[in-house]
Amino acid sequence: MTQHQASHELTVIYDGECGFCKECVRWVEKKTVITALSFQSADLARYGVTYERCSKEVVVVINGKVFGGASAVAKLLRASGYKNLATLLTLSGALGRTGYSWVAANRNSATIRLLHRALRAINHKS
Repeated sequence: MTQHQASHELTVIYDGECGFCKECVRWVEKKTVITALSFQSADLARYGVTYERCSKEVVVVINGKVFGGASAVAKLLRASGYKNLATLLTLSGALGRTGYSWVAANRNSATIRLLHRALRAINHKS
């Protein structure tokens, strides 16, 4: 366990019905210690988030502080050891947020299904 992992409780609330989302969570779980919860069955009030919010974006809770969407992904990348990618996503500002929003809104598109298959193959190789 890294120092970062030992000092932070990291909870990911994601769409448990989305194959791409599930594979992303599996990938993160291979890199760092998280508590992963499907928003469909989680006690969302415990984390101070709504069903509506969680149906639109991934939520990451670190020691009680809530992050959503692209900010949540940046936090997960950083926790997983990808500091440069996390910094790039954060510095991209509106571009990164727009990209995240597009992915979230198009989870059933051919592009995201292709990414899902690629990520699944990566996850099952290691």
